[in-house]
Amino acid sequence: MRVAYLGPAGTFSEEAVRASGFGGTDLEGIPCDTIPEAIEAVGGGRVDRAMLPLENSIEGSVRTTMDSLLEQADRVSITAEFRHPIRSALIARTELRLDEISKVISHPQPLAQCSRFLRAEMPGAELLVAGSTSSAVREVSESSEPIAALGPSTAAGIYGCVVLKEDIEDESGNETRFIWIAPSADTDASATADAGDWKTTLVFSELGADHPGALVDALVEFSSREVNLVRIESRPWKKQLGRYLFYIDVEGREDDPLVAEALEELRQKAGMVKVLGTYPAWSDD
Repeated sequence: MRVAYLGPAGTFSEEAVRASGFGGTDLEGIPCDTIPEAIEAVGGGRVDRAMLPLENSIEGSVRTTMDSLLEQADRVSITAEFRHPIRSALIARTELRLDEISKVISHPQPLAQCSRFLRAEMPGAELLVAGSTSSAVREVSESSEPIAALGPSTAAGIYGCVVLKEDIEDESGNETRFIWIAPSADTDASATADAGDWKTTLVFSELGADHPGALVDALVEFSSREVNLVRIESRPWKKQLGRYLFYIDVEGREDDPLVAEALEELRQKAGMVKVLGTYPAWSDD
């Protein structure tokens, strides 16, 4: 099984792919430079699956994943989710004191997740954004400057670097919710899961002209049927300033009678409704 992830080798995404155990020993990881590239690889049939970060317990949603999922909604679907602990390390090419480091490079998420540590311990360091944590470590490994990267400690070994400090994230319970992406026609979610153990992710546009209670009009279709919403977030629609899309997660399968009724009524009100996936919900058991 060919699985795309945000690369290069040594990212938290690759860690999550390996930790999930999905695909077993037959799994072939395919690193991609960007999240849209990984999703497009699934939609174009170049890989079987992709694992992507969707939401972090400290910094919230990964917006690139959300936007790219909508763009490819007719070709790919969410088929499963997986939560993975995120433990960030400060990595350099050689041993350095913290006050010697002039720049810290990483993906925007770890930079935000470790912001308290960076402010307190390295207030003079310039913060730079990289496409992924492992590309940041690779850049550090190739530089003679006194710079460092934030990333998984395993990336230090891959690129011949050293770990200066581990577990520097602001909250010890830091974790990321990853999602498995598959071609829309390929549903591999377990059919044995109970209805209450499923989750459906969808996105819809605003309801016609702006008016008081417009969002409530949409959400009441779920609440009136006692369909529980576990997450809601707005994103700019990009067509015009002040217009939004709403991403929501609801408990239950797309074809559960009450969920299906709510979706049908929502389609009568909203200009656009797209189901991004219906899949077994994560369990700590």
